[in-house]
Amino acid sequence: MNVNRATSDLTYNLQEEGTSLSKGYTTYIKSPLGPLQVKSKEEGLTAINYCDNDPPELSDRNQNPILKKTVNQLKEYFEGERKSFDIPLVLKGTHFQQTVWEQLQQIPYGQTITYGELAKRLGDPQKARAVAGANGLNPIPIIIPCHRVIGSDDQLTGYSGGIERKQYLLQLEGALLL
Repeated sequence: MNVNRATSDLTYNLQEEGTSLSKGYTTYIKSPLGPLQVKSKEEGLTAINYCDNDPPELSDRNQNPILKKTVNQLKEYFEGERKSFDIPLVLKGTHFQQTVWEQLQQIPYGQTITYGELAKRLGDPQKARAVAGANGLNPIPIIIPCHRVIGSDDQLTGYSGGIERKQYLLQLEGALLL
């Protein structure tokens, strides 16, 4: 993967999914990490997925406000102009997973913590592996900054998008020096 900071070609396409009862939206954007699939419901953002292949061509006929806001904030983030996100989130997971994801959002931009430290924040330092598992199931990487959690030896460990993407995000935030 060739990662670069150029984001002038950050674009989006939108696809409407589902029925009126469970209307969902999907867009694909170009990013320095490769294409991202971004999903939402009317109430908020539901997922960001890394794509290893080119995204499909979609029309932008439906301007879902959640996806528009997400695309704009991601563009600002990749350009170094945004350090936090204010997008409503719709998360599905166990109570423990949701607690971990809430704690991830408390890790400041440009800082890292270990899985053990995160487990301590949750009240049980023995749950570092469980925390790592919940971290790996984070459905909204980047915005819920699971990339800011590192191994106890300060090594980059597991990331749903791959270690190279994790390294890029930490370098972008100034948390990792070359």
